[in-house]
Amino acid sequence: MIPKGFEEFLKSLDGKLPPDDWSLALKALWWDAKGDWNASHEIAQDLPTPMGSRIHAYLHRKEGDDWNAGYWYRQANEPFPDFTLEEELKRLVIQEIAT
Repeated sequence: MIPKGFEEFLKSLDGKLPPDDWSLALKALWWDAKGDWNASHEIAQDLPTPMGSRIHAYLHRKEGDDWNAGYWYRQANEPFPDFTLEEELKRLVIQEIAT
């Protein structure tokens, strides 16, 4: 079941795997929030959507690769964020839940 908000998303992190009925984007965000950057990146790099590019950008920003992150933000037609990574994760999750 798709989470109804960010708090419900965070509670889902107690599980071993993201729910099967979630979008690939939400699963990528789940893996990142769970602490598995590689699993998240594997999904995001194969998502040919603006959200996939945004998640890909966020992940490279998180690893400190601002050049690569900037490329992916441009692919998503988004500016480089001026807020925290925690806030960016929250915004991405909320946006993906709303779609």
